[in-house]
Amino acid sequence: MGFGHNNVLPANHFRKDWQRRVRTWFDQPGRKLRRRTARKTKAATLGVRPLTLLRPAVRAQTVRYNRKVREGRGFTLGELKEAGIGRKEARGVGIVVDHRRRNLSEEGKKVNVERLQAYKARLIVFPRKAGKPKQGDSSAEDLKATTTRAPIALPALTPAEAPRKITAKEKEFQAFRTLRVARANQRHEGARKTRAAKAEEEEAAKKK
Repeated sequence: MGFGHNNVLPANHFRKDWQRRVRTWFDQPGRKLRRRTARKTKAATLGVRPLTLLRPAVRAQTVRYNRKVREGRGFTLGELKEAGIGRKEARGVGIVVDHRRRNLSEEGKKVNVERLQAYKARLIVFPRKAGKPKQGDSSAEDLKATTTRAPIALPALTPAEAPRKITAKEKEFQAFRTLRVARANQRHEGARKTRAAKAEEEEAAKKK
């Protein structure tokens, strides 16, 4: 090692007691087995229930990703109401509720209502005590049906249209112009209503 200029001479400390600071993991195989056994015990205690909680099908954010469908945080209160499921009842049967989410389209709402109804049709609620079923528990016949823990799959995306020729009507259609007219109509709707009401009042005043 060279020394140049008026620098401090290096004093390297290579005699640290590093062996005290080494962490070993010799219990890894034992911990793995212990965790696996705990998972089995927990699954047996919980009984037959879905592997995952039911979540809504939502579109991903932004124009870049909104063609993709993914699982959302939770169902809206409106979706639960249409499916005939109570807010507290939903939490008890493995349905996630998100009171902050809003439905921005009828199509999206319909998809999730159908998802809830499909889940409800497949749902089997076992009574806490075998001989004393309560309101909301499944009937004796339903309890004998075969059960599955597989989650309900997300709905398939809308299939793409096959290639075709553009019609004459589509060629004549002015998309930009139509959008501008619709936007202008929306903006001036209030002013036009006020003007029409004023004109009616003036006409009525003249007739008097």
